[in-house]
Amino acid sequence: MSSTRRLTVISLLSVIAFGLMIFPTFPLIPGAAFLKIDFSIVPILLGAFLLDLRSGYLILLIRTILKLLLANQGVSDYIGLPMNIIAMGVFLTVVYMGVRGAKNFSIRRYTISVFFASLALTTVMVILNYVYAVPLYAAFANFDINKMIGLANYLLYMVIPFNLVQGLILGLATGVVYFALQPFIKRTAKELVK
Repeated sequence: MSSTRRLTVISLLSVIAFGLMIFPTFPLIPGAAFLKIDFSIVPILLGAFLLDLRSGYLILLIRTILKLLLANQGVSDYIGLPMNIIAMGVFLTVVYMGVRGAKNFSIRRYTISVFFASLALTTVMVILNYVYAVPLYAAFANFDINKMIGLANYLLYMVIPFNLVQGLILGLATGVVYFALQPFIKRTAKELVK
């Protein structure tokens, strides 16, 4: 495979992912407007399916660097982006491992992978919120969720449902795009292997 072609695909998908990351999104949980869906995982997953898992990680990293350099929102990005990289990296890994282990991309394997990826994403976000985000937001952003509604309430009624639903929505969105573009993706993947 031509390294120029690979770099072109990675660059293009990174820019698309960055665009989706800064595009206005919508909150899912009433009272938690700061928890918004980030559709940038769609081109990241497509890049992994098209190239490989390592390329998916690279697209995730480039997207994040672009966000820091071009659309930085201060403290919330410095705290939130490391969590986002870890959570989306876990989601990407679980989906990719579940699908790429088979010779054919099937709806059944993809659906099962998205289900387990959503559970993994939720677990990681509960842990990261508990040990990392909540204390840092309280210390550096004057946003103490503990004092506002309590940590247990926040994790149980906001973080868990949000991430479960987010994982399923992101999986559905990626699946729809993948199946809509499947002939193009398969043709492109063959060309990239040459």
